[in-house]
Amino acid sequence: MGMRPRKWLERKARERAHRQWGELSENVDRIGAAQLHRLRDEALGLRGSLNRFLSGTDRRAQVSRRALDALSLPGGTDWRWRPGFMAGPITPRGLAEPASGASLGAQATVWHDCPQRALILEQVRSPGVTDLSPFGLRLEVFGFSGSFLSVAIELPREALAGLTRDHVIRLETGIEVERPIGIYARLNIGHGPNTEEIPRKFADLEAGLQSRQVIEFDLAYTEMNERRLEKIWLDLIFESPRMSAVEIHELVLSRHLRAEF
Repeated sequence: MGMRPRKWLERKARERAHRQWGELSENVDRIGAAQLHRLRDEALGLRGSLNRFLSGTDRRAQVSRRALDALSLPGGTDWRWRPGFMAGPITPRGLAEPASGASLGAQATVWHDCPQRALILEQVRSPGVTDLSPFGLRLEVFGFSGSFLSVAIELPREALAGLTRDHVIRLETGIEVERPIGIYARLNIGHGPNTEEIPRKFADLEAGLQSRQVIEFDLAYTEMNERRLEKIWLDLIFESPRMSAVEIHELVLSRHLRAEF
């Protein structure tokens, strides 16, 4: 079989980039401040891409994606998705005392106004034999003195492709709490200068037991402009979270067309 020039050139480009970053790391003390700042931004972007690639190739992530196809979802489901931090390992694995707006992996961002930042957000292995996700997310809160705490999960662009007001967004979760607290799920859809917000409250959660719940967001009740869709994300909002812990063992989003009668 003949050599494919494009593949060969791509491989050589990656090898050259690897050598360049190796040389830069050995000479970091001799790089000027302005160039160092620029290179650091490049390195962070590269690290994010590499982490996503490694997560996508992880065997557990591949098993998780196959498990999505086996889920029992409503007829007409045309999109399904599980966040990457539920499917495969991420780097870093956790955030201790995170600032508001700090991200764990590529999709989860914590928002709060606690001056002491008395919380931990981390990826954990799913312990249950019935858990389809190999990983979960744990939020541990200590002396929380703020007024709000949430974790925002960014959905991929594929969720917006062909999205209409005839769709229903479905959220299936498995959540365990250390003590009973109120948890809300809010779907946000940005269209042009406006954002549609659809809040839903989880049913009461019993301490120490994993609760499997399904929440649906019917887009018929929104004023969403289907021609100007730009962004979609989910907020998990925790009410009075002080001295508590929440573990998310499952989180699957899907969409289907509303049944017509």
